[in-house]
Amino acid sequence: MKFGRKALSVVLLFIALVLANYIAANLPFRLDATANHIYTLSPGTKAILSKIEDPVTLDFYFTRDARGLPTMYKDYADRVEAMLHLYARAANGRIILNVINPEPDTNAEEAATTAGLREQVMPNGDKFILGLVATQADQQKVIKTFDPQRESFLEYDLSQLIFDVQQVDKKKMGLISSLPLKAKFNYMAMQSGQMPQNQYVLNAWEKHFDVESIEPTATSLPKDLDVLAIVAPRNLSPQLQYAIDQFVLSGRPVFIAVDPSTQLFKQQGGSSMYGAPDASSDLPGLFKAYGIAYSPTMVAGDEDDASKVQSSDGTIATYPTWLSLTAANLNSTFIGTAQLNSLLFVEPGAVALAPGSTLKMTSLVRTSAHSGMVPVMSLQFTQPDDLMRQLKIEGRKTIAALFTGPLKTAFPDGMPGAAPAKGKAAKPEPAKGQLTHSKGNATILVVADADWLMDDFSVRQLNFLGTQMAEPLNDNLYFAENCLDYLGGPKDLLSIRGKGSSARPFTVVMNMQAAAERKYRQKLDAVEARLSQIQQKLTELLGKRGQTQTLIATPQMQKEVDAFQKQEGDARIERRHIRLELREGIKSLEYTLLFINLLASPLLVIAFGIWFYRHRRA
Repeated sequence: MKFGRKALSVVLLFIALVLANYIAANLPFRLDATANHIYTLSPGTKAILSKIEDPVTLDFYFTRDARGLPTMYKDYADRVEAMLHLYARAANGRIILNVINPEPDTNAEEAATTAGLREQVMPNGDKFILGLVATQADQQKVIKTFDPQRESFLEYDLSQLIFDVQQVDKKKMGLISSLPLKAKFNYMAMQSGQMPQNQYVLNAWEKHFDVESIEPTATSLPKDLDVLAIVAPRNLSPQLQYAIDQFVLSGRPVFIAVDPSTQLFKQQGGSSMYGAPDASSDLPGLFKAYGIAYSPTMVAGDEDDASKVQSSDGTIATYPTWLSLTAANLNSTFIGTAQLNSLLFVEPGAVALAPGSTLKMTSLVRTSAHSGMVPVMSLQFTQPDDLMRQLKIEGRKTIAALFTGPLKTAFPDGMPGAAPAKGKAAKPEPAKGQLTHSKGNATILVVADADWLMDDFSVRQLNFLGTQMAEPLNDNLYFAENCLDYLGGPKDLLSIRGKGSSARPFTVVMNMQAAAERKYRQKLDAVEARLSQIQQKLTELLGKRGQTQTLIATPQMQKEVDAFQKQEGDARIERRHIRLELREGIKSLEYTLLFINLLASPLLVIAFGIWFYRHRRA
């Protein structure tokens, strides 16, 4: 009888555990104890999900049974699936999630490849799929493959996909540019069979936006613009600057590329009061009012990131104002720069916050610590080597930055050129409906260079069997595309930031290993230094012997060699002891962690059982 009761108790306990897990899995809330809250949806994501009108179907494809699949991809697939379940719960029925295993030669695999998902090939030749298809009505968008390197931006990518699949029409982008990004009609070129081509950056923008060009002499902006791009602004009409100001204050995002020294403008000539070509672009009135510091007369130079450039005489020179930047110069937490590896900026300026600015600045692209500013005028007459010597090191300079925050209008007296009301003073007043303060936070992305957008500095053009093709020289085009994609998204999407990785390294183990390595390196360096001294003495002695082929070491030298050999032997023994201590320390820590992982849960259950038993007896 007692045995039957015990067996029944065990069965009931098992059923209780299963029910507890089931109930916990279906609770409408979760406790996220991760360091970066990677399993907590951002307010921006929740806002996007709340605005879904028609149901969105998410088909998550993962070849889970692929032979030889790396553990990294299995773990990341679990992470993606967990996030998708969070989205489905938060959407309250407006998201339908299907988890599909596209095994080889099945209808599921055919559906995945037809939708545009990318098959990845493993070293053993097998293929697997890890991607997502979002469908709403007849609209379909995909994430071709999930890259574990983008884990920190997983929420952003998922939210952008859900937002994009609901968009029927492209967003509208206004483009004000003094650079010829858009090809102009050229009858002579057409006669010779060479059709004028847009700059590739414009083609990239047109994939995502309906781009409308706006002349610098215009006096207004189209009313239905979602985002505005201003490239190398020169001689903009006061009325157009006023329209830009009102656009910024309305809360819509603006991309601005200014430049203290644009190569095309230098080639075209044009004189200034100093007799040198005026190749700068600026928005002085707006920048001053908004608290953005930028000088059109100063160029950033960098000793560490200077580019090797072939000069007109064929020699290779180091140009400190032509900056070849790498991932170390880029903001790893910003969606637009996190996955980039190389950018080229040609004689860029620098931006910063002016004293008293109400904006917040997030640096996206910065020079190295060995940087400074040089006057634009010095570029025309100074050789690269002399320019490098003249560079005064001032620390890091920001080439590109995102400015956000509240703003006041740059035109408190109203639109320039507006006629005063009858009977009023000549001084204009703000017009009815004019914005004097921003609606919420303004968003302005400023890059202090414009050359990087041109084909000459971003792509290598090729002719393949009569077809014009382009090969990227760097990530300039991707940066331009990412910036406008980021700005063109909804405000809810702009608020989503990277959350880090789910992988938590064993920092204690790593620190132990690093400390031992440093200690080992110090010992080794000391041995190598002593060895170098002995070799130098031997070389001097050999020189004194002249052409003699036989080297007879003096008793003093032999004693030094013997001493060194003993020291070397002692260092090797000490090195073995250090490595042994390192291995023992790591093994001890591994065993401790294994012990905790295995026994923590049973001990907690036992403790609860003892407490429950005593509580029941009491």
